[in-house]
Amino acid sequence: MKRYILQIVLSILCISFVGCEKDALDKNPLDKLSSGDFWKSQQDFDMALTAIYGEMQNGMFSVGAPNWDVLTDNGYGQHSYWGSQAIVQGNISPTSGGYISDVYNSSYRGIARINIFLEQLNNFQGDEIDAETKSRYEGEAMFMRGFYYFQLYSNYGSVPIVTEPLTLENQIQPKASENEVLARSLADLDTAIANLSSELYTDNGGHVVKSSAQALKLRVLLFAAYGDTGTADPGIMTQARDLALEIMGAGYELSENFEDVFRDGSQEGNPEIIFSIKFLAPDNSTSMDQWYGDWLVVSPLQNLVDAFDPLDPRLDKTIFADEVNFDGNIHNPSNGLPTGYGLKKFLSPDLIPYGYSTQSQQDWVLLRYADVLLMYAEAQNELVGPDQSVYEVINSIRDRVGLVDIAVGLSKEQMREAIRDERRIELAFEGLRYYDLKRWRIAEEVLNNISDGVLDYTFEERFYKWPLPQSEIDKSQGVLEQNPDY
Repeated sequence: MKRYILQIVLSILCISFVGCEKDALDKNPLDKLSSGDFWKSQQDFDMALTAIYGEMQNGMFSVGAPNWDVLTDNGYGQHSYWGSQAIVQGNISPTSGGYISDVYNSSYRGIARINIFLEQLNNFQGDEIDAETKSRYEGEAMFMRGFYYFQLYSNYGSVPIVTEPLTLENQIQPKASENEVLARSLADLDTAIANLSSELYTDNGGHVVKSSAQALKLRVLLFAAYGDTGTADPGIMTQARDLALEIMGAGYELSENFEDVFRDGSQEGNPEIIFSIKFLAPDNSTSMDQWYGDWLVVSPLQNLVDAFDPLDPRLDKTIFADEVNFDGNIHNPSNGLPTGYGLKKFLSPDLIPYGYSTQSQQDWVLLRYADVLLMYAEAQNELVGPDQSVYEVINSIRDRVGLVDIAVGLSKEQMREAIRDERRIELAFEGLRYYDLKRWRIAEEVLNNISDGVLDYTFEERFYKWPLPQSEIDKSQGVLEQNPDY
């Protein structure tokens, strides 16, 4: 029933948007709800906002995020989800499909529905929704739109900026500059920060809060700071450092156990989670355990295994060899292990054996406190070098899993590498490694020198910005220009 309601609302959100998928329009039940009957009450807006949250369950942005790491030195994707094998081998073109087109189309689909929501909210005349609630609704929607514009900025650079519902008259939009797209994402997140509650995320019933928007803005700033050179901009890094300090004073803590962040049963109330994409079986479950524990959609590479300290317990909590084993509760995958390893980090011990009937409901954690600490350490080190605060936050993450502190007396350059290594281990398969390599401008250096990959990796300078989907260029009547070098 919950999924059916979401389909109805998503269809209504599509009615004013010319570019929405035809099949979504076809699912609109004519005997149930229509756009003329909707947007009449607070309940309607609550349903529409729930549907906007639901749109973020798109696999690329949630439970499929570990697959982003198969584009990196972390893993291999034997099933080539979202066309990963072609991307790894450097076969990237405007007609590639997979990630190249899906990130673009999914982001604009989400933006379109948010723009309809915001217009209807602005035009709502009833007194059922007070000013405070209206402001909160706007903040939550702006958080989502800021997220989608960050996807577009970080993958394509220069794209159209759309802030109102599209019609037949305005549906063809030219590209804005890369800096304008970045500014749009940051402006949306600033509105969210101003409008949202100062409560911790765990105290707000799954709705985004001020610190959620701050943490996402921090991620955007860290990506933007390195520009096209790989050298951190001091002004942007100062903004990032100061924002990280605000979040660090909000009341979040590292979870007592590393694995508790990722497992159903220990996510509700977890002090480390700053925003997560929610799931709940049976109506809103996923195939996460089957994908990673049985089908071996993601296969870690040996060089990642070797990057862990031999005494680091995160290795056994992140990667399995040969079989899934939770204290004697064992599952033998039905698919082969092309690298000898599988992904354990997000699996549910209680759902073994994993198969077609497995209903996974662990939430996808998009923002967490450990990442904020690592982003603070990175920004502070680039600004002033490895001062005591940098050591403290890095060591707090290592202390959580019982590791010794990092060596004292590191230079700025040595600490930079230590922070990057710590990010790779702590955040493995959370969908961030590909973007880290790109923002540091070391993707060519790292990916073209992988020696233990199942495929031959090829990364060219032009791949830092993907091409726009050719289908969108064709529909634009010459208005939408392709990115350079494609």
